[in-house]
Amino acid sequence: MRPDDSKLRREQPRQRGLEDETGFDPSGPGTETVTSRGTKYWNSGAIPLIAPDLLGDIISMASDLSIVITPEGTVLSVLVNPANTQFTPAGKWEGKDLRQFLTAESATKLDTKLAAFAEGARHDEMVELNHTEDTRWDFPIRYSFHAIGPDGSLLMLGRDLRPVAEMQQQLVKAQLALERDYEVQREFDTRYRVLMETSREALVFVAVATGRVVDANSAAAQILGTAQGSLPGTAFAGEFEGKRRGELLEMLTNAAISDSDRPLQLHTKRGRKPVRLVPRMFRAAGERLLLCRLDLAESGESGGDALGENLSALYQEGVDAIVFTDTHGSITSANESFLNLVDSAHLSSVRGKSLGTFMSRGAVDLKVLIDNAARSGQMRLYATKLSGEYGGQVPVEISATYLNDRTNPVMVFVIRDASRAEALRAPGVGVSDGAVKSVMELVGSATLKDIVAETTDVVEKMCIETAVELTRNNRVAAAEMLGLSRQSLYVKLRKYGLLKKGGE
Repeated sequence: MRPDDSKLRREQPRQRGLEDETGFDPSGPGTETVTSRGTKYWNSGAIPLIAPDLLGDIISMASDLSIVITPEGTVLSVLVNPANTQFTPAGKWEGKDLRQFLTAESATKLDTKLAAFAEGARHDEMVELNHTEDTRWDFPIRYSFHAIGPDGSLLMLGRDLRPVAEMQQQLVKAQLALERDYEVQREFDTRYRVLMETSREALVFVAVATGRVVDANSAAAQILGTAQGSLPGTAFAGEFEGKRRGELLEMLTNAAISDSDRPLQLHTKRGRKPVRLVPRMFRAAGERLLLCRLDLAESGESGGDALGENLSALYQEGVDAIVFTDTHGSITSANESFLNLVDSAHLSSVRGKSLGTFMSRGAVDLKVLIDNAARSGQMRLYATKLSGEYGGQVPVEISATYLNDRTNPVMVFVIRDASRAEALRAPGVGVSDGAVKSVMELVGSATLKDIVAETTDVVEKMCIETAVELTRNNRVAAAEMLGLSRQSLYVKLRKYGLLKKGGE
């Protein structure tokens, strides 16, 4: 905003006071400049005379907010930089006490500065004042104070500190965020260290790119026959006999990306102890790492360890298909025999799928197996068909076992191909000779409709008996297998005298 003529006339005598603030000696060398009234107000050969009508524009552009006040603090004039339109409300301050628009702390600073000027002391330091008005807006300004006239008026040239304050706040927030992240990192690092040292398993982290040990716990150092602190940074291949770095890394990588849990058999360089090594690959911060679990494979192993190896070999090479699922039937692991039955090329193509998707009756077969195994611990010889990925079906017999002695119970299914023996196997529930004769005797003595009705009853009774036997008298599972409600099944059981079969 431009000052009016009255303000300019008021500022002209104050302009003469600038010669006292410039530090130039009026009697020294230079060109003297005089006003139209003949009064000298500037003495410098380098700075030209500033016309009174331009001074206001120069001051307003040189600062964000300029204020002329009396020695008592009353606002005489306000000049606002045209680029800072947010300071436009400051134009209403003229004629009022500047302290009304300052915080209490800033008003005290202003009083101290005015008192210093009243005592004639020279103060070149700048003062930061916080302006406020009815909590509608609040902003900090850094002012320099200049005496501009014999009447004691002061010119306050202010620079907006909000960009600086915002930057400072961002820096503080960034610093706080860094400190929080640092504390979280320290917490996770502590947990990791405690877990590594309290674990009974021997664990070694190896960088895939270099083949060097990144970290290892004390159990691993004990097996390898060295101090824990000497392992990080060393070549992992150097801890085993007859293994070069590239060769060992290739073995570890291939074993890690395969679905086989078979461990690598190695011998330590120190002590020549036989060890089993199971690697797992993962990526952290863009770097591939191997987590290697070590186990001693002493010649004097207990019978339990030998049994475990035998069971593992049976799982891998056995003729019968073996499938491990969770309690809902989702496949977690399966051997090669199962992959052959369902024509799957790789374990990854079946892992995570429900076993019921490969059964001819789908969820009905799976529910019968899981419910009976969970209730009694096992279920034997459940006959159904497995469907392959390309539509082919294979008759099978399934045995289910529920392993509940662990944190996460699992279901184990042993599946045997029954296609060769199907032709020789007698049906699970035979049709009685009496039932067949009763149907044959109807020919010639009853209509075809009556004969069909009698035959339907015979077939219906046979199907119900078969379902009850397959489900080991689980009425709910039998009803689901037959597609009946539980009430309808009980009606038919009572109709054919089967209600008491197997007990309630």
